[in-house]
Amino acid sequence: METQSIIAAVAREKGAPLILEHAKLDSPREHEVLVRIAGTGICHTDLIVRDQLAPFPLPAVLGHEGAGIVERVGSGVMRVVPGDHVVLSFDSCGACVNCRQGIPAYCQSFYSCNFRGCRSDGSSTLSNGQDERIHGSFFGQSSFANFALASERSVVKIPRDVPLEIMGPLGCGIQTGAGAVLNALKPPPGSTIAVFGVGAVGMSAVMAARIAGCTQIIAVDRRSNRLDMALTLGATQIVNAVLQDPVADVRRLSGGAGVNFSLECTGVPAVLRSAFDVLAVPGCCGVVGAAPPDAEIALNIIGILCGRTIRGIIEGDSVPEVFIPHLIKLWREGQFPFDKLIRHYALDQINEAIRDSEHGNVLKSVVVPSPVGIRV
Repeated sequence: METQSIIAAVAREKGAPLILEHAKLDSPREHEVLVRIAGTGICHTDLIVRDQLAPFPLPAVLGHEGAGIVERVGSGVMRVVPGDHVVLSFDSCGACVNCRQGIPAYCQSFYSCNFRGCRSDGSSTLSNGQDERIHGSFFGQSSFANFALASERSVVKIPRDVPLEIMGPLGCGIQTGAGAVLNALKPPPGSTIAVFGVGAVGMSAVMAARIAGCTQIIAVDRRSNRLDMALTLGATQIVNAVLQDPVADVRRLSGGAGVNFSLECTGVPAVLRSAFDVLAVPGCCGVVGAAPPDAEIALNIIGILCGRTIRGIIEGDSVPEVFIPHLIKLWREGQFPFDKLIRHYALDQINEAIRDSEHGNVLKSVVVPSPVGIRV
């Protein structure tokens, strides 16, 4: 079978830096799309997989917030044609009851579509050209490379006149935060919300809460620089969790009653408990932060019985081919300036981009293709 020579950042060992290598990428099969990558966001999920806190076989090419230009398509592809500009998002089976009901983020085959490291038939899309299998198909794409082979259901066509180099994060982190508010919690105008953790996901939630018409938007974080930015993007008040008791302070700011909605974006169980405890009665706490698989929390039963609820939210409850164009429209209108979160790095700077993300020096790192520093 004909293959495409690519440059990819390969995760070979748990917790180790990624290595730029030459690799071979399969030609598109019936429902696959070959995309020339213009930029890929770095997401927390990439890092927990690199560190093997979430299962995914190594060696692997990660990356699941890609954007680029369609080069070739499989014979059965109907959504896009060569030359189309696209964002790559999560994969789904399209056939289960949840997919058929229009909630692909809760696909019953979500794990196998996004985390197996191979196609449904067990074949790999990637190799090193010397018969070594490299695991791909991460979130239906594996876009830490200059080309990605994506599942058709991961591909979202976008207008050609928007800058591709900033669009990739719409595929996961940005749509997760914005969708958690606009699609899942759906706060009515005049309601109140507290967002715990204002990284890229939480900051997107803050912007979405402003769009929704929330009159009080409280941002909670440990980093003063993030809190300062949150104030420029829609937060009405901030709480520094290092200097203040977040539960007491959110309650004080909300007049003692608590907030109508809260969103937990950190994956830290203690923070989730705080996000629940600041709710008014009734109130709803959304959970988007990915915690370790064995993480648990303790909740007061009366606190639930009186009308408070917790709901988990995957990928912002979004249908990507509908929601991503909507976010682009909001961005064009100046209502959703997610580009302010982004800093660009060359692909050969990917480990620097990861370090800056981990250390909180940047909200959303986006890597762009570069031929420098390849391991031959």
